[in-house]
Amino acid sequence: MKTAVAIRHVHFEDLGMLESVLRERGYAIRYVEAPIDDLSEAGLADADLMIVLGGPIGAYEETVYPFLGPELELVKQRLQQGGPLLGICLGAQLIARMLGAKVYPMGVKEIGFSQLQLTEDGRRSPLAALDGMPVLHWHGDQFDIPQGARHLAATDIGRHQAFLYGRNVLGLQFHLEAEVGRLEQWLVGHASELAQAGCDLGLLRAQALQYGPRLQAVAADVIGTWLDETTPRA
Repeated sequence: MKTAVAIRHVHFEDLGMLESVLRERGYAIRYVEAPIDDLSEAGLADADLMIVLGGPIGAYEETVYPFLGPELELVKQRLQQGGPLLGICLGAQLIARMLGAKVYPMGVKEIGFSQLQLTEDGRRSPLAALDGMPVLHWHGDQFDIPQGARHLAATDIGRHQAFLYGRNVLGLQFHLEAEVGRLEQWLVGHASELAQAGCDLGLLRAQALQYGPRLQAVAADVIGTWLDETTPRA
């Protein structure tokens, strides 16, 4: 059976909708808890697929959150091995850093559902099904597009929403994985951030109900297409 390792930072920001997609494709899924597990464990970077998930900290805060040091080293090792690697939000920012790009605060929070604007490369990528589709954004930091990567998507607030490095490394700033039925966990878990940003929770709930069912099908299409186009780890 193929193995997928998901690096998790907070419990409710898991694979969400993508978990069933991976299981249907024959992956056995293992979660690794970044803040407490041993990220230097032998063989951890050898999974058939690695996913680095989101979290409410900065990809540049390893002095504040020391576990980020070993996590960055694990991402570096995975990049060197060349196996399929997916990063979501914080995960994408960590990958971007290890590819030599900057990650920095935008000065504004982008929280809520809004449409992606795909670039020409994006329309020719696995993200094609997301053109004009509102997706969930939940971040205050942004990555630059790494040198040699293709810039796939933007929004009015965040210009750098996705990149593809080769065929095997996909970085998504937005939350394609989030399940509508579990949105309340996000609202409770990030209550302070939402209050500070002045977010309308009623609007978030309404948007989730409006876009969630379609997003589930589109997310499966996007990740399935990407996996079909990747080269398995040697």
